[in-house]
Amino acid sequence: MSPLLDFFIRGIAVGALLVTGLAVWNSAVSRHARIATGMAMLSLAAWVICEGPLWAAMGRPVPLMVLSFPVAGFFWLFVAAVFEDRPITPLRLLAIAAPLITGVTMNLPGPQNTPIWIAHNILGGALVLHAGLIIVRGWRGDLIESRRRLRGLVFGACALYGIVEVTLSLSSRFSPGASLRAFLVSGPWGGLALALLALGSAGLLLNGRPSLFGPGRRAETRADTRSEAADRQLLGKLEGFMAEGGWRTEGLTIGAVAQVLDTPEHRLRRLINQKLGHRNFADFVNGHRIEAAKRRLADPDEARLTVAAIAFDLGYGSLGPFNRAFRAAAGATPTEWRRQALAGHSPILEEAV
Repeated sequence: MSPLLDFFIRGIAVGALLVTGLAVWNSAVSRHARIATGMAMLSLAAWVICEGPLWAAMGRPVPLMVLSFPVAGFFWLFVAAVFEDRPITPLRLLAIAAPLITGVTMNLPGPQNTPIWIAHNILGGALVLHAGLIIVRGWRGDLIESRRRLRGLVFGACALYGIVEVTLSLSSRFSPGASLRAFLVSGPWGGLALALLALGSAGLLLNGRPSLFGPGRRAETRADTRSEAADRQLLGKLEGFMAEGGWRTEGLTIGAVAQVLDTPEHRLRRLINQKLGHRNFADFVNGHRIEAAKRRLADPDEARLTVAAIAFDLGYGSLGPFNRAFRAAAGATPTEWRRQALAGHSPILEEAV
């Protein structure tokens, strides 16, 4: 591949990434989604530039190189914000800080620091691998159709590309003569693959932007058609199932609920999203569990029951997911919420808490 063609291909990739980031940044989406998407697109664009001849042609700007170091962390943060609707927190920013520190350290003047270089690449591979797991793990319960397409068609491929890139980079480090270098992002074919992924991602991301990033909204009431009546009937069956304690089932999936209600999974997914305003099935189930948890935590008769015991009884397999879900919904940990709810009761109850 000629150098001129390589310039052209990388220019397309950078343009697609920057247009995507700018479009999302200027749209009416949540602040966390804007920041995560904008920074991920900037870092990816910097990575494409710094790994090819464009960087030398631009005079090797150091800020651009530094921006490219935490590219895996920015991708992980983007996946968590977009596919799991997670806010940006100081703890999640460690995914940016760690690869940034190792990237800067390995490029300091002095002897070549191979162990730091290896640690940087392994860390990046681990972040991309976990991002891929997030994409796959939530596919079944995702209620946003455009986001489901992004999971399977593009961003799964992006995560796979990142893992392959790290593997090839480590291999070529210790086998300098290997022909695999052409498939790295610094090589012509690796740059072409990334450009195609950038274009595909931009198309799907911008096309599905309102539903992808926007809050869950209930569909407006329509005329009383046959379809609307069928939806109301199914909604009644769903509410009945949940009222009977179906949400207590550990590891409950949307497929299992669809089977119980004898309805296609895609129809149930659309109903929960458009009629009840939920973006993923886990949030729908957690809503029932958290409300039940609040009632039980505020009940003086259950003050001596541990938080863990309540969590297990509500269908959680471990205490960690319950604590995270409760804090996200109530703004406090279960223990803090219980202490506030039972304030003013007898000292014995407050001591039990």
